[in-house]
Order: sequence, then structure tokens, then C-alpha cells
Amino acid sequence: MRILSVPAVLGPRPFARAIATALVGLLVSAAPARLHAQALTNIGATVAGTPVMLESKSVTRNGTVVTATVRVKLAPPLKSPQGDLISSRTTAMYDCAKQTVATKESWYFLDEAGRKEAMHKVVKMPGFGPAFKGSLADVAMKHLCAAPTAGSAKK
Repeated sequence: MRILSVPAVLGPRPFARAIATALVGLLVSAAPARLHAQALTNIGATVAGTPVMLESKSVTRNGTVVTATVRVKLAPPLKSPQGDLISSRTTAMYDCAKQTVATKESWYFLDEAGRKEAMHKVVKMPGFGPAFKGSLADVAMKHLCAAPTAGSAKK
């Protein structure tokens, strides 16, 4: 029994190989959409009552600085040329010692699930500043910088 490989099936035809390469590329490019589906933890609410969700696996610590990604549903939605922005996702650094925050990257989405991206911004040189009381950054900082309680320590 002969096992056929992709080149053997497609033969020397460059057009067929190009189609096969494009199909593989399409399948690989669809994978990142599934990577966004992380476990979300509700860590509080903004002053407007909007729940703030933490992507638990995104949290890293370096001294007193905690880097994490948080999500929030925008209420009311923000108007944009692409349509109503329904949700956002922000990666930021929280300096627990100084109680300041620096946004590294942010996304705005046309859907609550965070799949239809309308805008993506990367901050070239993040600068630390205060978090406004009751804001997304304030809620995240209070959660991430809180002293661990006896029951929440990892074993």
C-alpha cells in the first residue's frame, strides 16, 4: 500500500500547490481567534456598574509591577465609523507600590465576545499615571494589588 503525500497528490502543478498552501494558511490564521477564549474572572465593577473581567492566565508579576489583560462591556456602546463599539480588552501594567497604571495595548470590538475587532492600539512608550477612581484601571489595580488572604494563597 502506498501512502500519498501532499506533493504526490498535487503533482508538479504550481497552481494546485498554491491553493493547498492558501488553505493551510487560512486554517492556521483561524487559530488565533480561539486563543482569545480565555478563562475570565469577574473582579469587580466600574462606577457605572459595568463588570470588569480578568483574563486569569494573562497575569504576570515582576517585583511590584503586575501586568494583566482585562475586558469590559462598554455601556453605553461607543460610536465609531465601523459601528458601535460593544466591548474592549486592555493589557496594562499596574505598579502596586506607586498605585499607578500604564496601558500597553488596547482593542475595541464590535461584539461582546471580542471576535470582531474594530480598533487595535499599541502604546509605543507606556507611561505610568494615576487610575481614576471607579475606572476599569482602578478596579483592576485594587484586585491585582490586594494583599493575598490566607484562603487564596496558592499551594
